[in-house]
Amino acid sequence: MDAPLVNRIAQSGLITLNLEDYYPQHDIAKLDIKDYLFHELILKEKDFRLALKEHDWSQYEGKVLCVYCSTDAIIPVWAFMLVSTYAGPVSAEVYVGNQEEYLKHHYYKTLSDLEPDQYQDARIVIKGCSNRPVPPAAYAYLTEQLKPVAKSIMYGEPCSTVPIYKRPLKRVR
Repeated sequence: MDAPLVNRIAQSGLITLNLEDYYPQHDIAKLDIKDYLFHELILKEKDFRLALKEHDWSQYEGKVLCVYCSTDAIIPVWAFMLVSTYAGPVSAEVYVGNQEEYLKHHYYKTLSDLEPDQYQDARIVIKGCSNRPVPPAAYAYLTEQLKPVAKSIMYGEPCSTVPIYKRPLKRVR
């Protein structure tokens, strides 16, 4: 007689966490200040103010706007503040930095709100493959959040994991 198929992964008690679930809800837009600089190096205040005034800010409606400069120009702090006064009313958030920096910031902020105690003594798999650019720093930060409470932490898919952490057994004397 054939024995029924048993899904051992489903019965293993593993908890899978997918960092992609914490990806920002808003689309991310980018504004490179270099495009508003004289020869992509020098900020001329009058020209900069005029360019911002004429810029179509509606394209950032409801989006996270990452404001940065991709050249080695020295940008005064007030320039970012001025961009924020225009973008702030229409965008979901204004972040000074590129998209990669923003994602690190977002994940740090979001995972800081995680309540690790809900994973007390759990065997956790942090899902590895994602369709969105989850920064490696997010995986490291989540691991640090879970280490004090988890029984074990693995990376990958439940059917094929890489062991990351296992709580040491307490010695009985």
